[in-house]
Amino acid sequence: MEPSSGRLPGLEATRSHMEPRASCPAAEPLIARQFHVLVGVTGSVAALKLPLLVSKLLDISGLEVAVVTTERAKHFYSPQDIPVTLYSDADEWEMWKCRSDPVLHIDLRRWADLMLVAPLDANTLGKVASGICDNLLTCVIRAWDRRKPLLFCPAMNTAMWEHPLTSQQVGQLQAFGYIEIPCVAKKLVCGDQGLGAMAEVDTIVDKVKEVLSQHAGFQQS
Repeated sequence: MEPSSGRLPGLEATRSHMEPRASCPAAEPLIARQFHVLVGVTGSVAALKLPLLVSKLLDISGLEVAVVTTERAKHFYSPQDIPVTLYSDADEWEMWKCRSDPVLHIDLRRWADLMLVAPLDANTLGKVASGICDNLLTCVIRAWDRRKPLLFCPAMNTAMWEHPLTSQQVGQLQAFGYIEIPCVAKKLVCGDQGLGAMAEVDTIVDKVKEVLSQHAGFQQS
């Protein structure tokens, strides 16, 4: 996995209508080439952990991070708590006005060296396994360069996790070459006890470090 070059695509074009955010490292000139991690977040209650996840990823020296969110995921976090560029569906449609304009989901898949979908809810799991791409996040995944790592963290209610479709769909993603970070058993927010909770943030970050360490183009300072 050789690092791609360039700044976060479409940043200037979308700045006026993107979600509010704190100052973004991607807007600053790059002195040394950084690895680009694109975090996808979907509408599971585990999206509450997005600010912590992004913060811990930014603690990894040499990483630049951006986030793609589904509309439902926005229910669980505040954009002001996400200190990186945050893309949503409106950004893709507002960027593209005519034939020569950039296509955001393609630019993002080119920009990213690694994609991490955390959490991946049951709805988006089903979409990705079936090839459905009806929002920005699923379009990025459908267009993903499978020579690059894609990690996914399932998160759903225990009854949903135990449905026979779930293991089939997780298996389909693994067949695509995507890397599962397995869910864990705990008492869920809904009160149920069992498997389905997203892996702990530290576990996710450690897995990202492990995958990056396998690629000679990435070295932490």
